[in-house]
Amino acid sequence: QVQLVESGGGLVQPGGSLRLSCAVSTTFWRFKTMGWYRQAPGKERELVATLTVSGGTNYADSVKGRFTISRDNAKITVYLQMNSLKPEDTAAYYCNVYPPVNDYWGQGTQVTVSS
Repeated sequence: QVQLVESGGGLVQPGGSLRLSCAVSTTFWRFKTMGWYRQAPGKERELVATLTVSGGTNYADSVKGRFTISRDNAKITVYLQMNSLKPEDTAAYYCNVYPPVNDYWGQGTQVTVSS
């Protein structure tokens, strides 16, 4: 059974940084495009960033230039480095394959950007 466990969220001031981690329970992800998603209160879940097996990346316009998605094959982990955080980045963040598989959603990690 595939498990994706997100961590690294927290409370940060505007302009601050956080690095999210997503630990994957199997190595299947090496052959999959991975994605980070987020869901703010009262809003639908949205795609934030994707990373292909060959290293290609794509970002939502709202985070372009501030967020960076990466992976560590040895640790079977996907990261999301978030810089210059804004209050509108406040959300629960999730990782999944892209396109997402419903059975793979984890608990997510909460990011709150507030002064």
